[in-house]
Amino acid sequence: MPRFLVVLDADSTLLEDEVIELLADAAGTRLRVQAVTERAMRGEIDFAESLRERVATLAGLPTEVFARAQRVVRVTRGADELVRGVHAAGGTVGVVSGGFNEVLDPFADALGLDHCRANRLEVRDGVLTGRVLGDVVDAAAKAVALREWATADGVDPAHTVAVGDGANDLAMMGVAALAVAFDAKPLVRAQADVAVVDRDLSVVLAALGLRG
Repeated sequence: MPRFLVVLDADSTLLEDEVIELLADAAGTRLRVQAVTERAMRGEIDFAESLRERVATLAGLPTEVFARAQRVVRVTRGADELVRGVHAAGGTVGVVSGGFNEVLDPFADALGLDHCRANRLEVRDGVLTGRVLGDVVDAAAKAVALREWATADGVDPAHTVAVGDGANDLAMMGVAALAVAFDAKPLVRAQADVAVVDRDLSVVLAALGLRG
């Protein structure tokens, strides 16, 4: 039975990039998307609404943009070490993202993550429609994922950890036993139990008592 569960946000936490901005580069809408992203991260607008607004700017892009984004995305320093350290200590690791499975899945597989949940983009005839399939993975959905994975892994809620950087992570950080703000917005740092200022995920091991 796993001893604990660590759940990571993806964009700007597990990954250095905001994936939707990489996709928006191909559509020529990066500045529009960045402006909406910043408002959502600061908690000024509803995340689900903001995501739909940003995804709408991607309508008409061919699915080849996913592979292009994967080539550009950078995994945050220390991610491998964090995952290995958690697994070595008998824990499990998940990533839950307001981003997209189409780009995130290969990285989750390569890192050996135990769980991965994100949004899926609607595609017709090899082209993005500008819509998201199903329910949006928003703040509430992130909290649900943490609880579901803890139950599935047999992890006591008192042994759950959430790592994130934006307002969209506060709900899952609120239900986790330990909330870690990773190079986070002031709003998130203020509500976290621990703040990591270096962009190095291996530092989280110290917060878990797995590294001196």
